[in-house]
Amino acid sequence: MHSPEKYLEVPLDFSPEKMNNSFAEFKQDYPEFETTHILDELRDLEYARLDWHDQIYLDYTGGGLYANSQLLKHMELLRCNVFGNPHSENPTSIAMTKLVERARIKILSFFNASPDEYVAIFTPNATGALRLVGEAYPFEKGDRYLLTADNHNSVNGIRVFAESKGASVSYIPMISSELRVDEEKLEFYLDQARPERNNLFAYPAQSNFSGVQHPLDWIEKARKKNWDVLLDSAAFVPTNRLDLSLWHPDFVSISFYKIFGYPTGLGCLIVRKDALNKLKRPWFSGGTISIVSVQKENWYCLHQSAEAFEAFEDGTVNYLSIPALEIGLKHIEGIGVDVIHKRVMCLTGWLLDKMQSLEYPNGQAIVKIHGPSGLERRGGIIAFNLYHADGTPFDCQTVQEAANKAGISLRTGCFCNPGDGEVSHNITRKEMASCFENLKPSSRYPYGSDCKNQESCLAVKTKMSSIRVSLGLVTNFSDVYRFMNFLQGLMYEPEIRVLKAEKVKRRVFLNRGP
Repeated sequence: MHSPEKYLEVPLDFSPEKMNNSFAEFKQDYPEFETTHILDELRDLEYARLDWHDQIYLDYTGGGLYANSQLLKHMELLRCNVFGNPHSENPTSIAMTKLVERARIKILSFFNASPDEYVAIFTPNATGALRLVGEAYPFEKGDRYLLTADNHNSVNGIRVFAESKGASVSYIPMISSELRVDEEKLEFYLDQARPERNNLFAYPAQSNFSGVQHPLDWIEKARKKNWDVLLDSAAFVPTNRLDLSLWHPDFVSISFYKIFGYPTGLGCLIVRKDALNKLKRPWFSGGTISIVSVQKENWYCLHQSAEAFEAFEDGTVNYLSIPALEIGLKHIEGIGVDVIHKRVMCLTGWLLDKMQSLEYPNGQAIVKIHGPSGLERRGGIIAFNLYHADGTPFDCQTVQEAANKAGISLRTGCFCNPGDGEVSHNITRKEMASCFENLKPSSRYPYGSDCKNQESCLAVKTKMSSIRVSLGLVTNFSDVYRFMNFLQGLMYEPEIRVLKAEKVKRRVFLNRGP
């Protein structure tokens, strides 16, 4: 138990009474913030529920927030029309098909992707888009699957398809100081591609763990060396512009709810048409075939029409929700991705600086940032851990519970990104090996195993745990300032902070501040 008394002399620099002064200083340091005032008006008009419920939402990488008008426009469209399954040719089906195809065109337009080069394929989510690539990419013995160590598990999982077909799998390591890719190793691995083989290189435009943004010019560098490039853009595109007329990855995974909150259950694979022709589907389903017979097992033909997506959209797409994508994309266009980016980076810069300024009287830092300490080549995601005055770490679950009681939405764990988690917490190969001793073949996964060493796994997962805050569309200064007030309060003790948070919330912060 860490005695709280020793911390009581710490001044509350982020007290509620000082917020307006701090906001004025912030605007002096980040004058470009003033050009984003449309987002404050938007928050009052479209996202007022945040302040009605006094919520500090800092989990935009987990999920974006929807505007009131998005819901109203979508519900009005459904209320005033009759729509049928687009796999038919009746009036209601034709009406629905037009809206589905209009949304498909809007997606390409939003990312400035030429319809002559790219096609958009609807999937259940970004993971579904990645799985589609993994299961259909023509891996064979002698082929290569190369990926950076900071990929999301949905990208890591493609290695199961690669290994099962005899392809080699290689990870490009991270440099621990800022969780960036070792670019010397990147060059080394890119040079290993065999011209006559299939080579797939996957990396995130932005790490969902650390916020690190990797250079998009890797795309052309890799393609020139005979790599097909899979770009995971799920964490990047909510606050950054992805222009597919400048960059030409072969495959791009998209999550729409991370951009504008609604609807969930819809993702997209944007794919170059020549890369799509390379994919070989391992099965067929309703919606993907032109003809099939039950009289012989290999009598089936996938769609070969000019509409290449038809062979890759399994079953009936989520057609009643798809029109909401066009509504959401227009909503973001009306604001401007560049405006969102500018605001997020201003607030992220301030937050990084203030988090790293917190110290106990003995000089011990409270916060350790995992990833870049400044704004260079990073986004609005901050992963970190908290420490007591004696240098021992806070239990992340305790911080999560304290944040919950203070009305703060953040995330703890390793965020489905084991590579960044292992590097940032110095998890050794020996420690990881303890989780995989005495493995038994899984009854559920033909290429995986059931973990029998639950105690070892729990110990490693606990050590790998971090805290993550992520800024987004309608984050304002009050959100980040109040979060700093929360962190400062944790210097006392989480239990004390919970009481303080309730008092502060009711007395001072409610309906106050910028």
